[in-house]
Amino acid sequence: MKRIARSIIKLMSPAIVADDDVSSVGVNQANPENIFRQENLVAWCIVPYDKLNRTPKQRIALLKELNFTQYAYDWRPEHLPSIAEELHLAAEENVRIAAVWMWIDDGYDAVGKLSANNQRLLDIVKASGQKTKLWLGINGNVFDGLDEVGKVRRGVEMVRYLRHHVPANVTEIGLYGHGDWFGEPENQIGILETLNDPTLGLVYNFHHAHGQIKSFSALMQRMMPWLWTVNLNGMDSAGNKILPIGSGEDDLAMLKILKQSGFSGSVGILGHIEEEDVKLVLQRNLAGLRMLEANL
Repeated sequence: MKRIARSIIKLMSPAIVADDDVSSVGVNQANPENIFRQENLVAWCIVPYDKLNRTPKQRIALLKELNFTQYAYDWRPEHLPSIAEELHLAAEENVRIAAVWMWIDDGYDAVGKLSANNQRLLDIVKASGQKTKLWLGINGNVFDGLDEVGKVRRGVEMVRYLRHHVPANVTEIGLYGHGDWFGEPENQIGILETLNDPTLGLVYNFHHAHGQIKSFSALMQRMMPWLWTVNLNGMDSAGNKILPIGSGEDDLAMLKILKQSGFSGSVGILGHIEEEDVKLVLQRNLAGLRMLEANL
């Protein structure tokens, strides 16, 4: 833990995270094959995870300040009234909404009928006319009481329903690893192989993969045909779930595997801390990524 604390202090030093330079440290903007180039980074977990509770206008301004060209939109019910405004502002400011988040829960959603909040989200996205993806997480309670065959069948039914139900401007659905049965890549791959639909893919999350650190290399090989986005996090099997990039024991090794795999999708940068200004969290993670990138 002392080593992690020292790393965090180092990452937060002004020389590394100066406001006007954080996103360009050590990055080769001209190399389209560099998956860690700034324009390939997606800000993620920045709407409900922000101590300052920024308005849509303030959030878009922050993204532009940190040189993000795209982000994925996560939300809670209290954000529904402002989503239309945010989609409009993002388009005006040329900031791309790479994806919107949806969480399926057996208490509210079923094949053939979504919760009122989830349906309202889709209606807002449809009205915006903007093309985006859906990042889909499914609660483990959707699969309770089923054997493995039944779980795959239930997952296939839900994903197929959503693929046909979402508006046309939601062009693709990424299965989002968020723990439980649905969060295991092998189970997601079973669903994808059954559906065999090129508009479906995977979103892999380091912060939900601490139990997969040792098997990450093999998992990358399995996921590659479907993998669209990898969201980074500090990775330490004995550490906390959410750590700054660059402060975990396994970060560098996992980034080497990611880079060497041939993965060419987008890379997510987290702002996943509720009690802190999300600007500082993003800056810290960007600085950590640049530090690791210099050692790849």
